[in-house]
Amino acid sequence: MASDFRLKEQLPELTEMIVSTYTSDDAINHLGHCPLPSYTGVVEILLNLKDVLYPGYRRKVGLHQGNIRYHVGSLVDALHDQLTTEIARALRHEDRMLRNHSDCESEIDFEAKGQAMAIELLKRIPKLRETLAKDVFAAYEGDPACQTTDEVVLCYPGIAAITVYRIAHELVELDVPFLPRMMTEWAHKETGIDIHPGAKIGDYFFIDHGTGVVVGETCWIGQHVKLYQGVTLGALSFPTDADGHVIRGQKRHPTIEDHVVVYANATILGGRTVIGHNSVIGSSVWITKSVSPKTTVLLEKPQLRVRGGATDAEVLEHDLNFQI
Repeated sequence: MASDFRLKEQLPELTEMIVSTYTSDDAINHLGHCPLPSYTGVVEILLNLKDVLYPGYRRKVGLHQGNIRYHVGSLVDALHDQLTTEIARALRHEDRMLRNHSDCESEIDFEAKGQAMAIELLKRIPKLRETLAKDVFAAYEGDPACQTTDEVVLCYPGIAAITVYRIAHELVELDVPFLPRMMTEWAHKETGIDIHPGAKIGDYFFIDHGTGVVVGETCWIGQHVKLYQGVTLGALSFPTDADGHVIRGQKRHPTIEDHVVVYANATILGGRTVIGHNSVIGSSVWITKSVSPKTTVLLEKPQLRVRGGATDAEVLEHDLNFQI
């Protein structure tokens, strides 16, 4: 059936109805001449940074010692401009929020500050590569199904999420607003792994499988820590002030010391909760109190109840037939 063009006569009125909701006190619109950081711009920064961090694994192949300097130089030049633009936008918007002002004008040169922060991040790339090489090695050593470190870089969602986290955390350390969360939320969407950029995570970090892992903002994670899918390192509660507002800036998430393994679907909560070094946390446990070093925490073995189904003789016959 053909569309009824007479119904389209309602569209101008519908447009007015929608636009009338865009008021000055509306918390979910951003109207004006001061652009926010660009989501697509931030993703492009991440893709370019991944090409620099893992040359030859991403968008550009056929790299060798003869052309790598030109390739990286081109990426670094682009990253300088992209980072300067997006960081400046983030700083300007933060300033406007702090001043509760809609005007773009300011005595602060946000482009100059953005450029300085961009250069500082680029300076940290060699150290970032050293750290990520340790994470890749931890994944290779920690998964017997893995054949090579190339497989880790190409295939593992854990290393993809950790890479974005490591980049975003450097921006947190530089006091860049907005961009770190935009980066890690993009990684969350891509991998199912949610690592807050404010978390502090040591070397040789490995997330196996990964889907559903949550690492909160104030987590402290030591070296050689391994998490499986579905692990939550979260907050036990949210303290509030006398007016009922959430108190920010306190440690709300647990500390995981060195050489700890946390198995699938374990939940560890609370800023005062410390998992001591060389401990093993079993699957599906719920922990809100500290655990001493070299401790294994397990649920008691559940008792299964099976009702109906085949007899033992029928099961045996099925198994024999299946083996044949």
